[in-house]
Amino acid sequence: MLTPAEMIRLSLQTSVMLAEAQMVVAMRMMGMMGLWRVLPSENARMSSEKVAAMGEVAMASSKAMMAGKSPALVAEAALKPIRRRTAANVKRLGRRGPGQP
Repeated sequence: MLTPAEMIRLSLQTSVMLAEAQMVVAMRMMGMMGLWRVLPSENARMSSEKVAAMGEVAMASSKAMMAGKSPALVAEAALKPIRRRTAANVKRLGRRGPGQP
């Protein structure tokens, strides 16, 4: 059974990840339109990073399940690799800024 603290923590972490993902999508879309400075490799990167992240998610969640963690902690373990990437992408793309490449 989930404790209220586990539910709140998971909810907050998920919300932050979703907000970061939306910012990354927006910056990449603006990059495709020529309104945000992105590297030419950005389109390939957005596909390849998802494959690597899903491998990490599978491994992290499997480890947590095998260790007998609660469902919330399994979900947190699965969220961690995704959150690490969304945070890094927001930081990296945000530094590039608007304008032509």
